[in-house]
Amino acid sequence: MIAGSQPNQFHLTARPTRRGKMSKLNVLLVTCFALVLASATRAQSNPGVNDAELKGDYAFTFNGMTTGGGGASTVFAAVGRFTADGAGNLTNGELDTNSAQPQQRATALTFTGTYAIGADHRGVMNLNIPGGGTLAFAMMANGNAQFIEIDATGGIGEVGSGTMEKADTTAYNTAAIAGDYAFGFTGLDGFNDRTMLAGRFTANGLGAITDGTADSSRSGIFAGAQFAAGTYAVADSTTGRGMMSLPPLVAGLAQNLNFIFYVVNAGKLFAMEIDAVTSVTPLLNGSVMHQKMPLGGFSNASLNGGMVLSLTGQRVCSSGGSVAPNVLVGLLTGNGNGALSLDYDENCGGLDTTLTGLSGTYIVNGNGRVTIGVGASAANAYLVSSNQAFWVSSAFFGFADPQAAGTFTNASVMGRYAGYTSYAASLGTVIFSGEFTADGVIPTGTIIGTKDIGAPSGPSLGVPVSVPYYVSSTPTNGRGIIQGGSYIMYIVSPSKFVVITMNDANPAVLVFEQ
Repeated sequence: MIAGSQPNQFHLTARPTRRGKMSKLNVLLVTCFALVLASATRAQSNPGVNDAELKGDYAFTFNGMTTGGGGASTVFAAVGRFTADGAGNLTNGELDTNSAQPQQRATALTFTGTYAIGADHRGVMNLNIPGGGTLAFAMMANGNAQFIEIDATGGIGEVGSGTMEKADTTAYNTAAIAGDYAFGFTGLDGFNDRTMLAGRFTANGLGAITDGTADSSRSGIFAGAQFAAGTYAVADSTTGRGMMSLPPLVAGLAQNLNFIFYVVNAGKLFAMEIDAVTSVTPLLNGSVMHQKMPLGGFSNASLNGGMVLSLTGQRVCSSGGSVAPNVLVGLLTGNGNGALSLDYDENCGGLDTTLTGLSGTYIVNGNGRVTIGVGASAANAYLVSSNQAFWVSSAFFGFADPQAAGTFTNASVMGRYAGYTSYAASLGTVIFSGEFTADGVIPTGTIIGTKDIGAPSGPSLGVPVSVPYYVSSTPTNGRGIIQGGSYIMYIVSPSKFVVITMNDANPAVLVFEQ
């Protein structure tokens, strides 16, 4: 972006101006875009040699911010889809965006584009939309990718992260969306206050939502409620774009919640709220996932092992302090009969905490809603399947992954991983994506790789990484230390681990998947 112009995520702003000024601006904009693209290309190793890794139909979701200089930042989100031909070309692209800045909203905007994937499986993608848009991404073995936007420069522009997942076009119809679903959404309002929402409903395959219940947290106020009715429909059978409406008073939120979604498959939707962002209406973004409900419904036995938590939020971290970003990773272990134990590491605005051996209780309802208590703290979760759930409390929102059984060591983290910054706890978080390799050496292993960083000051592409890591086999909670404790990891399985930064005042949850 050019200094002094209106910032806009994915560059969707269009403002009237005189022809001469527009021509000059276009020249400057093209020059700026060309410099970013040239830098990105130089940072790749043999760009284009692995283009076949991205092929087919994809849905994507994006969370981020725009910054206009002077420290002013506002929330932004996008959802959409495209087709990649495996040879560097994007077709059939469509996206919807929402923002606290009205001029950044777009509805079913079509686009094409190009991409190039290098020898190290890092790629650069260029979207042909008004003003242009440049993404850096890291491929995973299953053909999905994690990405960041790298357009910001000089304190003005766009920063954020997202995920692209292969889409099943046979599910591009309302009838395919049927059964029990859990959902999780989070975002900021016009004042940048955090709102978090998790819940569940039943879809009848004809466009009606019933048997809903949800819990929310807004500015630390935790509330929940049932809702009896809602609607949804896949409006476009060629793009998988649909609409969903949840009624007022969902989990204590006074306003009706209207969402645009894009189908990933019959069991997953990427959904974004399209209501205008105000001081009381947040921009929520997240996903809807099919519940794998046991015969007879969920029960306490559905929490019968370890769940790796990766949570983000905001709260006052110390006496007299202001609201700060707060992140947590840890392991919650249920015994299948209502008792649990909890180990976790937390960073609240740069203040780190490590606690182990906490005890608590839980109750699982038949619809998958879980009430959790640990000391004076309470949370609710909505099960997708056994030991897998969306999580919401007064302080946190996130997801719990089922941990693989067994003892973990350095050898449990070995091979190639795509890593990225997940939904950030604040607008000041450094955003990255990259490709990394862990050697599994005992007692001290090494993670090496290359990352691309998006920041308001401008992108840093092709940054080398080499850090030591250590995972102790005792205790068997999968906790590991990276770079001497600057980062803490919890292992989900040999194919996935989550990490938090421990000495950063703007912490984030980092996700690594093979």
